[in-house]
Amino acid sequence: MSIISKKYSLGDIKLITENNKVKNPIMGIPAASEPKVATGDHGYVLEDVPHFTDYIPNLPTYPNPLQDNPAYAVVKQYFVDTDDTVAQQIVVHVDSPRGTHFRRAGPRQKVYFKSDDVHACIVTCGGLCPGLNTVIREIVGSLHDMYGVTRIEGIEGGYRGFYSRNTIQLTPKVTNGIHKRGGTIIGTSRGGYDNQKIVNSIEDRGINQVYIIGGDGTQKGAAAIYEEVRRRGLKIAVVGIPKTIDNDIPIIDKSFGFDTAVEEAQRAINAAHVEAESNENCIGLVKLMGRDSGFIAMYATLASRDVDCCLIPESPFYLEGPGGLFEYIERRIKENGHMVIVVAEGAGQDLVAESRTAGGKDASGNKVLDDIGLWLSQKIKGHFKKKTDMELNLKYIDPTYMIRAVPSNASDNIYCTLLAQSAVHGAMSGYTGFTVGPVHGRECYLPFYRITEKQNKVVITDRMWARMLSSTNQPSFLNTKDIIESNIDEAPPTQLLDDQVADKTVVTKETTVC
Repeated sequence: MSIISKKYSLGDIKLITENNKVKNPIMGIPAASEPKVATGDHGYVLEDVPHFTDYIPNLPTYPNPLQDNPAYAVVKQYFVDTDDTVAQQIVVHVDSPRGTHFRRAGPRQKVYFKSDDVHACIVTCGGLCPGLNTVIREIVGSLHDMYGVTRIEGIEGGYRGFYSRNTIQLTPKVTNGIHKRGGTIIGTSRGGYDNQKIVNSIEDRGINQVYIIGGDGTQKGAAAIYEEVRRRGLKIAVVGIPKTIDNDIPIIDKSFGFDTAVEEAQRAINAAHVEAESNENCIGLVKLMGRDSGFIAMYATLASRDVDCCLIPESPFYLEGPGGLFEYIERRIKENGHMVIVVAEGAGQDLVAESRTAGGKDASGNKVLDDIGLWLSQKIKGHFKKKTDMELNLKYIDPTYMIRAVPSNASDNIYCTLLAQSAVHGAMSGYTGFTVGPVHGRECYLPFYRITEKQNKVVITDRMWARMLSSTNQPSFLNTKDIIESNIDEAPPTQLLDDQVADKTVVTKETTVC
């Protein structure tokens, strides 16, 4: 059976763990490796994030410096209430349970650091993404301008920079204007992760706030850093800011840099369209980012309206035979005299498996992919040369590194500001072992495990994919079996059922007594 608190108040709500046994009898909280889950009336579930008080007793608190900041003096109810949470699902029925919630981000009235005692560091890991410099700039600005923090360092060159590279002193003067530049001023790299060396370096340097910007692999590393910090009983806030240009991080509304990537992809699509229209029987083929998730390709296609076919990793396709890609290309070329194809880098990898020459994994542990754009262009040209008497022109455009290297646009700049400020507010308020992101437009603190347990992917049986298909008029390339399997695996019949399934899973893990 499950045990539910009779009265719900986040300040004193009971924390339930597996078999109803408290793993830390002194503090009354779950062990570090276990989710911190609270339950309340009407099916309410809070997936909370760790706090210093979970493992360090009798910590002093201090008034938040923001209460004396003239910029915020006019803001009504600026501090976030202790009980504020944000629902994971907002589409519900009249009799729906309240469902899973996350702690709302924002400044608290009490903080757990004196400004003069804070020694913060920032590190960026993985590939480039528009907005990295903006996040760095806003973390520095938030720490300095809101909380009076003056000791902030940038760790050079990713995770390995903790133990093998120098640091950069970061001040508002140093970071002023960097949001107008692409890349990251503190450098980045893949790999180089050594948990013990990293935590030793953090402890030796006297760092007590660590801001880690990176994708799912980086966030898994951040979670392990938090676990080691907690095991040692250190008062060090470990905060993640999720970064992936592919928008494949679950739970949050979107990842920073995504809007910029979609906007910049339009340039490549427009160039392909101009080439295709200007040459006889011409195909403009554009390869966009998306190793496992085709969000950039799908949204860029919808925004462009010049694309005739969009291929993504989530939607299998085939080349030969009725309903295949070659047949569709022949029809479009005969009808219009030209065609534009957008393909995500992870699409069709099963088709190139036999001829894959790269193989292996990169330093981040990602599978090395073949160039689907180049492979597909060769296959298309080979087909038309052998099977038809039509002379075909094909222009292949790969703007990947150009898109990754551009500065973020206005929308992403604002979004990065909110992420950075929320991260700083959380660390100053004593929260740790969390990542930050918007859920239905509200910034939240999310446990690391919720954003690393799976990837966000395009659901090819939902309305957005249907909108894309209707805009291109391409075939779905799916047979009946594919559609049935996709409905079962990816798309619950309603969001209500999705919410109920998610809540049931949490309650079973955390509150069921066997």
